[in-house]
Amino acid sequence: MREVAVIARMWHGMTRRERADAYSEFLRDRAIPDYQSVPGNLCVNILRREDGERTHFITLTFWESMESIEKFAGVPVDRAKYYDEDKEFLLEFEPSVMHWEVVGKSEGPRSND
Repeated sequence: MREVAVIARMWHGMTRRERADAYSEFLRDRAIPDYQSVPGNLCVNILRREDGERTHFITLTFWESMESIEKFAGVPVDRAKYYDEDKEFLLEFEPSVMHWEVVGKSEGPRSND
């Protein structure tokens, strides 16, 4: 069995459009620092997309290992982690997240030198 170098964890949530700015602020102030406090968390990205009266959010995090994800999310690792404050914002609570093996990565434009 080969070793997986980096794992991406992807969560989806949805708010009413009029709550999207407040939820964005909550994610920046509360969720991102929580992710970053866990050893093995490499990166946190929050994506936002307007869709009529709803706004979708994707939290895309990168981790060193499934063990580090377990420290963040508990067992089972594919169960979504929610905060008490999420009740004020989210329209539904999806029960699980998706994990992806990172098989390619780029840090920026390639030099032509």
